Amino acid sequence: MVLDYYKLQEQPFGVTPDSRYLFLNPTHKEALTSLIYGIEAGCGFVALIATPGLGKTTLLFQILDLLRDKARIVFLFQTISTPLDLLRALLSGLGVREMPGNLVEMQLKLKDLLTEQYSMGKRVVLVIDEAQNLDDSVLELVRMLSNFETARDKLIQIILSGQPHLAENIGSPELLQLRQRVSIFARLRPFSPEETALYITHRLQTAGCASDMPVFTKDAVALIAQCSEGIPRNINNLCFNALSLGCALQQKPIDRYVIREVVGDLDLGRWRKKNSVAPEPEEKTAANAPAFLSAANTPSVFAGWLPKVAVAIVVLLAVSGALFEGYRWLARPVAAQPAVMASQQPDPGASVQPAPAVQPNTVASAPPDSQAAVLPDPAPTVQANRPVPTAVSGTPSSSTADRTPQPTDSADTVLVTPGRTLLGICVEKFGTCTPEILQQIHELNPSLSNPDHIETGQKIRIPVLAAQSSGVGQAQ
Repeated sequence: MVLDYYKLQEQPFGVTPDSRYLFLNPTHKEALTSLIYGIEAGCGFVALIATPGLGKTTLLFQILDLLRDKARIVFLFQTISTPLDLLRALLSGLGVREMPGNLVEMQLKLKDLLTEQYSMGKRVVLVIDEAQNLDDSVLELVRMLSNFETARDKLIQIILSGQPHLAENIGSPELLQLRQRVSIFARLRPFSPEETALYITHRLQTAGCASDMPVFTKDAVALIAQCSEGIPRNINNLCFNALSLGCALQQKPIDRYVIREVVGDLDLGRWRKKNSVAPEPEEKTAANAPAFLSAANTPSVFAGWLPKVAVAIVVLLAVSGALFEGYRWLARPVAAQPAVMASQQPDPGASVQPAPAVQPNTVASAPPDSQAAVLPDPAPTVQANRPVPTAVSGTPSSSTADRTPQPTDSADTVLVTPGRTLLGICVEKFGTCTPEILQQIHELNPSLSNPDHIETGQKIRIPVLAAQSSGVGQAQ
């Protein structure tokens, strides 16, 4: 049905290495030419290196077709574990049915066969595919086979084909003699996007496509080139499944949405991630994917959320601690007689009279019932070197005029009595209350976090320097 729907005579994207479908881009053409030249020139050893899926086997079949009339060819692709297995496979490929008993007898039998073929004008070509799996002992025997030669020519030509690991094996110090005998290293590389489009067209034409319209749209071909990474085997898989799905959907030509669906069906998660192919609404979701595929490609939920949860917990603990400390400060016990919080404002109509200069280190006399200790001036050395300005004091209002000033333990310490406020204390001592004075009072009294809340019996240190600075400001 697929072939009839797209007017094809045969399947153009099969999995067999049919040399008719070989597409020779510049690198493939160079490799083919180099290998043919190495064999015809009698170099002895040539090597073909390429990653999986680039068409090594198809290229080898093309070489065998070109040399079939000129040489006796033995193609080995099965697993070869020991040197004895290699000799048996080689002799069997040359038509020997009864194998000699031991390794030495096999080598002698092989030399006789090679000499016979050479006398008939045919060289023997041994092709070993997937040679990266050969053990070092087997590769050493392959090297020894090159010693079968005449004074002018090699009796056997050997092609080693394999993945990049083969080059590493040949380049090891243990196989230095084999590396020296390999005359040509041919390499294959992936197709470019333009070569991918030509490759698809070539295979469709080889399969006898007779359709008037293209089988794939340009966008579909571009997406195939992107998802396949230019590897022919991947291109064949995508196109084969696209033909089947396109026929089922009656889609002609095949567009990029069909290719996206094929990519989802093949679960090419690594390609989608590398090439950033955005999923379409009709593409299969991860919930519909098999468990063994989704587990390998879906990141763990905890891997993304654990760091965020940890940071949130730390921030929450820090905020909770700050709130708890604030609650403790607000809820600390109050003395038996609560402080009166009514602020005492100076009378606006009162005249400002200059007060006597405040001398540093002056200690006011305390009443007998005062138990406060005399505290030293916080900064005597600074005050000693500065001129003493005249302090400015304001006349208290009628509510404070009758109130007797409370004694202090020293010139910079005040004992809080009921009814007093910090604003009233500043006005009494300095004649005014500025933010600078409040800041200095806060620095001298770290426990005084809230200036609007002072308690009865509390001792407050009053900065002498603040009083002098305020006096100078008022005088000016």
